[in-house]
Amino acid sequence: MIVCIAEKPSVAREIAKVLGADSKHEGYLEGNGYQVTWTYGHLCTLKEPQDYTDYWKRWSLSSLPMIPPRFGIKLIENDTYKKQFAVIEKLMQAADGIINCGDAGQEGELIQRWVMQKAKATCPVQRLWVSSLTEEAIREAFAALKPQDEYQSLYEAGLCRAIGDWLLGMNATRLYTLRFRQDPKQVLSIGRVQTPTLAMIVKRHFEIKNFKPEKYWILSTIYRNVVFTSTKGKIKKPEEGQAAMEAIRGKDFAVADIQQKAGTEAPPRLFDLTSLQVECNKKYSFSADDTLKHIQSLYEKKLTTYPRVDTTYLSDDVYAKCPGILQGLVPYAPLVQPLMGKKLKKSKKVFDSSKVTDHHAIIPTGMNPQNVSLSLDEKRVYDLVTRRFIAVFYPDCKFSTTTVLGEVEEVEFKATGKQILEEGWRVVFGGKPDQSDEQEKSDQSDDKEQVLPKFEQGEHGPHEPTLAEKQTTPPKPYTEATLLRAMETAGKMVDNEELRDALKANGIGRPSTRAAIIETLYKRQYISKVRKSLEPTPTGIALIGVIQEELLKSAELTGQWEKKLRDIEAHKYSAVQFIDELKQMTAQIVQEVISDGTRRMAT
Repeated sequence: MIVCIAEKPSVAREIAKVLGADSKHEGYLEGNGYQVTWTYGHLCTLKEPQDYTDYWKRWSLSSLPMIPPRFGIKLIENDTYKKQFAVIEKLMQAADGIINCGDAGQEGELIQRWVMQKAKATCPVQRLWVSSLTEEAIREAFAALKPQDEYQSLYEAGLCRAIGDWLLGMNATRLYTLRFRQDPKQVLSIGRVQTPTLAMIVKRHFEIKNFKPEKYWILSTIYRNVVFTSTKGKIKKPEEGQAAMEAIRGKDFAVADIQQKAGTEAPPRLFDLTSLQVECNKKYSFSADDTLKHIQSLYEKKLTTYPRVDTTYLSDDVYAKCPGILQGLVPYAPLVQPLMGKKLKKSKKVFDSSKVTDHHAIIPTGMNPQNVSLSLDEKRVYDLVTRRFIAVFYPDCKFSTTTVLGEVEEVEFKATGKQILEEGWRVVFGGKPDQSDEQEKSDQSDDKEQVLPKFEQGEHGPHEPTLAEKQTTPPKPYTEATLLRAMETAGKMVDNEELRDALKANGIGRPSTRAAIIETLYKRQYISKVRKSLEPTPTGIALIGVIQEELLKSAELTGQWEKKLRDIEAHKYSAVQFIDELKQMTAQIVQEVISDGTRRMAT
């Protein structure tokens, strides 16, 4: 008998349906030579300090650092989990073979491996790697099973991540709680990713609080109902601005030059999990956690592909499946119809196998969404994913940018306008641009584009000059959208998508865990939400204030550790070396904090 183990009952049911395992039993389905069982996410976890020795039961500085000679696992204390594990253990010990059907990623690999270890499974194990839960995708995945040994580095990376979180979390939490808490019942939670994330929010808080606005003046003029702005830019002294305005008042404005430049705009990128969470936060104010729940539900309902991904590309082999996927999008038939009957566009910005590792970007599966019951929020998320997918096959948007240069008494002015010549992919979004980062930046710019009338070089006439007083503005507080971007790039805020891709290797956390990190900061009452803005609480500010170890609070340094975890997965770094470095780092932090008697936590 072959035992298949999935990560959730709902996934197990879909797999069992394809395999013909339709006989129901307590905790598993059976048939056609298969037994399909499931976990509920994590059934096992790393042992807690007190599981290793009684000496670590009591919180004391003398017991730190806590570094087990060998890490062990245990069942999570939960009656439902224990009951299901007993079923799994019995099936596995009698199995001829096991197929690991866990989520196809680092965490999914770790979850199932721990269960198999705890169940003392000894039979051969194969790995199912599936990107969507449609019947076709599951059948294809079963036809391409691989030995589990081929995913050993994936497991090692997941194990190193868990051990790293344990070493830093357990030791630093006890260390800082015992040294700096103000209340005997207070626990100061420290985390490998949680604390650098909090530090970014606190840093931004003080950048805003300590910001001193500076006044400046902008000289502009209105000619033929068009606003022209002085090319001098910001004027620091009001008397200089007044002098310039008086010099041009009553003199004719003359059009000196007209420049027209044709341009094209490619469709927005497909979604990875982070960009989807960013978009949903901007458009619908969804939290990162809400978006993850909605897209996970859509995946389990077979409407979208695997969600916990960090690439916006599709592998080249997906291209052949795209006409079929498009045809299945029945509610979007008016948008799909113009693409049918012709060769689909294949852009390197969309299809590039070299940019895809475990999974490709999030796209619809081609199942008709009208056949599935969806909540309003699920429909919204599905619509975002689907329109992005359709749009990548549409032509680029073509536009013309016109720049008109004018002058009055040797003072130069400029006005810019953009005219859409061919909407191209914008049709998919109702003729409006999708809410990309670049578009949001453009919307917030002082120099907004305007529709220009036809100008002739050399024409001139009266104008109305103005001198506007403005002031520099502080950085904006983080929202969940901008915080996710900052986590993705280890605190470096960039708009260029290619540069952002390059920085992802050093981002902090993983796409699948960033939402949980933010939720943890809320739960610990280290941050709060004021409308859409994230603000640190007094406790959060005080905690970061007392942490002087950059290894604990630097997003850049934490990002370097994340890079090593990715390198372990790619066979480029030693898991043993990573753990050794973590042990040394933990011991170093404990020694530094205990020996420093000057620090106090602000009340």
